[in-house]
Amino acid sequence: MSSKETNLAAWTAYGRHHIDRATKVLDADRISWGFWPSGPGAEVLGDLSGRRILDLGSGIGKYAAHLVREHAAVIDAVEASPTQHRRALTQYGPLPGLNLIHADAVEHLEQAEPYDVIYSIHGFTYINPHRLLPAVRTALKPGGLLRFSVLHTSSDGRGPSSTVAPRVEVLPLAGGDPLSVQMWVLSETLWEDLLVDHGLLVDEIDVLDTPDDGNHVSVRLFHAHRHAGVSRSPV
Repeated sequence: MSSKETNLAAWTAYGRHHIDRATKVLDADRISWGFWPSGPGAEVLGDLSGRRILDLGSGIGKYAAHLVREHAAVIDAVEASPTQHRRALTQYGPLPGLNLIHADAVEHLEQAEPYDVIYSIHGFTYINPHRLLPAVRTALKPGGLLRFSVLHTSSDGRGPSSTVAPRVEVLPLAGGDPLSVQMWVLSETLWEDLLVDHGLLVDEIDVLDTPDDGNHVSVRLFHAHRHAGVSRSPV
């Protein structure tokens, strides 16, 4: 299977597992860009009122729902996994201001009206950046904000890859065997070069390390924006 097919199958199995277990979805009380409740939160997105916003790879929708409830945001939340989308609909479907969309992220970006803000919590690392970033550039208004977090170092201490290629990582599954996924775990320099190549300029990169002793997980949060002078047509 391709990386896209592998990851869709894994996240579909993940969602089905939690539906079968009737896992309770706990509402988020803040945005967590890493895997733990520390570091920056929604403030990195700026004032969201009156802006067109996309949550890319929204999963069960809890972070988008938090922004709608606590920050008066109106958000499109796109998720490719049908089972994760189903969980989101069950929990947050009636919430005014939250538009839950079941679609491939890149296909949605290519068809959507442009956004003021696009953000993603761990979603970018599951999509080939050569496929994703041109679509992000197209779907982001000139000067629009891009915020995304990605894995930098895994729990066993394996650092980022030196080439733009996917590698096998493990998706933990509570009460079940872990699932294999394909992830683009790239260095800060590789991500920045890719972004710049597509008219997306990096303003800042936050280092988010786990607070747990003995755990080597490290995440990077990229603050970027679309260059105001880049046209919507590919160059």
